[in-house]
Amino acid sequence: MSETLREGAEAPDFNLPAGDGRTLSLHDFRGQNVVLYFYPKDNTTGCTAEACSFRDHDADLRDAGAVVLGVSPDSVKSHAGFANKYSLSFPLLSDPDHTVSNQYGVWKQKSMYGRQYMGIERTTFLIGPDGKIKKIWPKVKVNGHTAEVLAALRA
Repeated sequence: MSETLREGAEAPDFNLPAGDGRTLSLHDFRGQNVVLYFYPKDNTTGCTAEACSFRDHDADLRDAGAVVLGVSPDSVKSHAGFANKYSLSFPLLSDPDHTVSNQYGVWKQKSMYGRQYMGIERTTFLIGPDGKIKKIWPKVKVNGHTAEVLAALRA
């Protein structure tokens, strides 16, 4: 986690292209709760399960006053295909140069099978209507995560 990003801090604004052709900024959603989730890669097992869980609970999240935004380094074209394939009901934002991932402190050194590489650490930020970070879930475990987010929204 970025040393500067803590619960209660102002969430960094951004402008990123979405898979649906729009360019979205965090400021576009001022006045609403935003579930901003960072994930490693479209069409991978964990990322698909996470996206589909948010999709399946879309009505509950909206009822709780939240919009969902997914962010990964994948291209706009990849996001469009991923969203279409799984009927995702929320925007997927493309951060290919990791600018926003770095701002949020989720672009990290990772390790798999002894190999070191840079990648997204699966992390979710709940940003309040005032633009301040209400809750951070680092190193998200996909199973049960949407329920944790909903519980925080309803608290």
